[in-house]
Amino acid sequence: MEVTNTYVVTRHHIDGTPQESDFELKTEALSLSIEPGKKEVIVKILCLSIDPYQLNRMKQKSSTQETTSVARAVKPFEAIDAHGVGRVVASGNPAFKEDDLVAGLLTWGEYCTVKEGGLLNKVDNIGFPISHHVGVLAFSGLTAYAGFFEVCKPKKGEKVFVSAASGSVGNLVGQYAKLFGCYVVGCAGSQKKVDLLKEKPGFDEAFNYKEETDLKSALKRYFPDGIDIYFDNVGAEMLEAAVENMNTFGRVAVCGVISEYTDKGRRAAPNMVDVIYKRITMQGFLAGDHMKVYKDFISDTVEHIQAGKLQVLEDISHGLESIPSAFVGLFRGDNIGKKMVQVADD
Repeated sequence: MEVTNTYVVTRHHIDGTPQESDFELKTEALSLSIEPGKKEVIVKILCLSIDPYQLNRMKQKSSTQETTSVARAVKPFEAIDAHGVGRVVASGNPAFKEDDLVAGLLTWGEYCTVKEGGLLNKVDNIGFPISHHVGVLAFSGLTAYAGFFEVCKPKKGEKVFVSAASGSVGNLVGQYAKLFGCYVVGCAGSQKKVDLLKEKPGFDEAFNYKEETDLKSALKRYFPDGIDIYFDNVGAEMLEAAVENMNTFGRVAVCGVISEYTDKGRRAAPNMVDVIYKRITMQGFLAGDHMKVYKDFISDTVEHIQAGKLQVLEDISHGLESIPSAFVGLFRGDNIGKKMVQVADD
């Protein structure tokens, strides 16, 4: 049997703010049968993760492209891999059979072929919506969990600041911190997001950074006794302001620098004298560095969701053709919670 597979590609390298016109749909004929001896798996894609880090892969050149295979460069008109969930339609791999629900590294398309050794796993916890296995129970959740517990090493009662707090990772960091017993303040880019942070994830305080003329003074106002932990998702001026307000032996988890992805000249310049004399620890990290805590992450997160203690924030677009607008919207701050695209119904 053969199907027409539609997938999303870039039309050229993207070195500035992405536009929908930077992308196009392509089609190809795809056989739904596996050649004898090949341990490949063909997956019908149901739901895909939309993540800002992909922009660095689409640039002419980025240092991220040389550091890890997950961030390797994407060439124009080449299929774009991304985390997602789908159904197996054909398998030459004995670990998978037709109709298995799987999660792993798929593509921005309707179907994909996962070669032997590719990242693919059967989905457990079937009682949850499929979308949970793209966000809260996938890399966004692991990033938040490992970043907070493994990198920040919190103590109960500490004061935590989270930037991009209404995003896929930030809202979960805040919730893990609250559940652990910390005081949490988040920032976001609209009053709607600020209100949501205090109502659903239960942040102690939140503010709209766009309404603040002096970020250093704003953080002093929300943290009169200083910040113990800063979970950084944006970089630039926010990182500078946080460092100035950090307490001695403060910790900074550098998860993302989305404010710098589209502006080559925008870079954080924290006061390094503060870093030295306050003995501040700043650490960049990737979720893949912390697979040793994966079982604890799943166990704890499932328990919190089932108990109603952790709110799952998802922002879902529908249809493959919505991927470009969903991706571009990340850099306008359109999303609340985990951005994903439902490609097909299960």
